Amino acid sequence: MDFAHKNKVYITRKIPEPGPSILKKYFQTNMNSGVDVLEREKLFENVRGVDALICMLGDKIDSQVMDAAGHNLKVISCYSVGHDHVDIYEATKRKIAVTNTPNVLANTTADLTFSLILTAARNIVNADRYVRYGNWKFGWTPDLFLGYDVHGSTLGIIGLGEIGTLVAKRARGFDMEVIYYSKTRKHKIESELDITYVSLEELLQRSDFVSIHVSLNKDSFHMIDESKIKLMKKTAFIINTSRGKVINEQHLISALKDKVIAGAALDVYEIEPISKSNPLTKMSQTILLPHIGSATFRTRSKMAEVSANNIVNFFNRKGIVHKIN
Repeated sequence: MDFAHKNKVYITRKIPEPGPSILKKYFQTNMNSGVDVLEREKLFENVRGVDALICMLGDKIDSQVMDAAGHNLKVISCYSVGHDHVDIYEATKRKIAVTNTPNVLANTTADLTFSLILTAARNIVNADRYVRYGNWKFGWTPDLFLGYDVHGSTLGIIGLGEIGTLVAKRARGFDMEVIYYSKTRKHKIESELDITYVSLEELLQRSDFVSIHVSLNKDSFHMIDESKIKLMKKTAFIINTSRGKVINEQHLISALKDKVIAGAALDVYEIEPISKSNPLTKMSQTILLPHIGSATFRTRSKMAEVSANNIVNFFNRKGIVHKIN
């Protein structure tokens, strides 16, 4: 390849193989060996003069970063499906391609989503702590950690994209009634999976479990607020593995304190990492994960492969490039 070893690539945090090896074969590659988000000044310094950049969800890639990189920057490869951390408008204006890793992590995230539904319904986290901390002293009792049935209940899916559809497929195995709300109605999927399209308001009113699977944009920002949560059943749970800012977190905290709903299982938050002073961390009716929706060995490795090949294929002008803009 005629571009071999001429272009420079910077990776903002350590990614698994085969990503680094793919890039080193063709480019001058520099990878941050740490796991923490780089401070802005350090990021500016490290991207200077690069032709390509692999970034993570926690990296804010805006006009300042693009200025620091300079005119050589031609492609920003997101090690994720989500791309709200990149200023797409600014990148497009500068003719910088932005890519992501679709069709890789959907099944893994759907698995995690369903594990949160089961865990929330059956009070598994609190029950585990009860045993682990030596509080189980009287054997089996009829009212110990009573939960809710998943089978036969109603699952409401907000956003019937790839992940939402896969969650619906899993729900059919539990004999759940599945209803959904999406910006565009999916007639084919409705008939294939025997699921029903409803308004957002009806979904919130009817669902025992509300699972969110939308991308973050101006329409979805804080789409779940106090008025929406008040429509839900007192026995309902909200599950979020999409983006934290889809839910107004302060409104959710108030609703949980006032027992407006039964609980929440979250993998994402308005501000990440979530602070230990956040009231959500003190509530027994919450399940909180550190944004691990795609965290399996196979999926994270595949994401590294796709994000690296996006850059190789972009410069080689061959193969698949998963462009956003």
